[in-house]
Amino acid sequence: MELRAPEELEGSPLYNEDLAPVAVARRTWSTWDYAALWISMAHCIPTYTMASSLIGNGMSWWQALGTILLGNLIVLAPILLNSHAGTKYGIPFPVFARAAYGTAGSNLPALMRALIACGWFGINAWIGGLALQTFFVSLVPSWGTLGGALHGHPTTLWISFLLFWALNILVIYKGMELVRRLERFAAPFVLVMTAVLVGWAIWKAGGLGPIMASHGQLDDPGKFFAVFIPSLTATIGFWSTLSLNMPDFTRYGRSQREQAIGQVVALPSTMTVFAGMGILITSATVLIYGKAISDPIALGGMFDNRLIVGVIMFTVVIATLAVNIAANVVSPANDFANAFPGKINFARGGLITGLLGIAMMPWELLANAERYINGWLVGYSGSLGSVAGVLIVDYWIVRKTRLDLRSLYVRGGSYEYQRGWNVSAVVATLVGAGVALAGAFWEPMRPIYNWSWFVGFGLAGALYWALMRGKGPAQP
Repeated sequence: MELRAPEELEGSPLYNEDLAPVAVARRTWSTWDYAALWISMAHCIPTYTMASSLIGNGMSWWQALGTILLGNLIVLAPILLNSHAGTKYGIPFPVFARAAYGTAGSNLPALMRALIACGWFGINAWIGGLALQTFFVSLVPSWGTLGGALHGHPTTLWISFLLFWALNILVIYKGMELVRRLERFAAPFVLVMTAVLVGWAIWKAGGLGPIMASHGQLDDPGKFFAVFIPSLTATIGFWSTLSLNMPDFTRYGRSQREQAIGQVVALPSTMTVFAGMGILITSATVLIYGKAISDPIALGGMFDNRLIVGVIMFTVVIATLAVNIAANVVSPANDFANAFPGKINFARGGLITGLLGIAMMPWELLANAERYINGWLVGYSGSLGSVAGVLIVDYWIVRKTRLDLRSLYVRGGSYEYQRGWNVSAVVATLVGAGVALAGAFWEPMRPIYNWSWFVGFGLAGALYWALMRGKGPAQP
């Protein structure tokens, strides 16, 4: 579906060019574009190190990969359910959220999603900065000590961080077409280069290493599930951000079939395979270097050949840039534009994302594994799960996939509710998120916190359905 005479909406305070529904003629993304999108997003340092983190918590390699595969199969369901509206109506996530939350209330889920994306933007910018720093040190060994230290890190590392940050902003200002081209290039390039590194590691080690031979340390069900449940929630939380804002990408899709097949084929398989590659390389490093090296940046820095270091660091930079732009810029840029349609466009929203990413101090989030997994990943998954529950129940159960496209862009239409706010959606979201996250602050609720995404999703969805029963929302 598409709007007829969209120019009539140009005076609306809820409309701008970046939020406008994509015309059918401009919906050109194919199955390969969506597969490439997920392949390039999954090929990132956090995916590479995820399984190693689970193994560090006592899992065997096959338990870690099984947890990652299961988590991605689960999160694939809300991803596909929310993707449908993007392809059918050509609308981005914050406009889609107007149907459930109201024309003004949509800023609640949009800004929740945007702030989390800012944190991820900062994390990936820091990782990209580390890759540049390692490359510069390989070229000029004294680079790492120039200028001394600043806030516990080499001064030159901060320069590398800002250089990579600026590269992200440059891509943002070039627009979505460059994003599509970047994802298409990054997907096969990073996979091939990582496969080469796997081959080198196994050849150099003369085998797969002790990690692959280990049966893990969780030798009874009680110990296993104590680690498995929060790890599964963290795995789901990894992509719970994209489970909300996939309409930002599927709005460009040629058909529901193509976007769905591209995502189903690419997401769970790529995450599991790439995490498995990380395990193979990490296991082999025990034999090669006498210790497990789970960080590919640290591994790359151990080569003496500058060309090899350069190729590895270039691969890391491309992988990190691709995931950062697609996963952590497109959504918040649209979300900030939704909050201030007349003042913020996509490029300005991307710049705001970058600045907030620095303000959230990603170096602190990455400094501690417990803080990163059980604090960051598990923590935000509960709040985003509650938003996903409301959106899916509203679109599929309450409205049965029927939206009034024009009313999404005007005040006083079908989605005005109470001065632009649907109180039912807000209450359901806050209750779902509040219960899901209570265990982070109150120990008796800790078991619920370990299931935070499931609790937030189920509770918010059920409460929203109960509150909306009998209200008879307007249908087109």
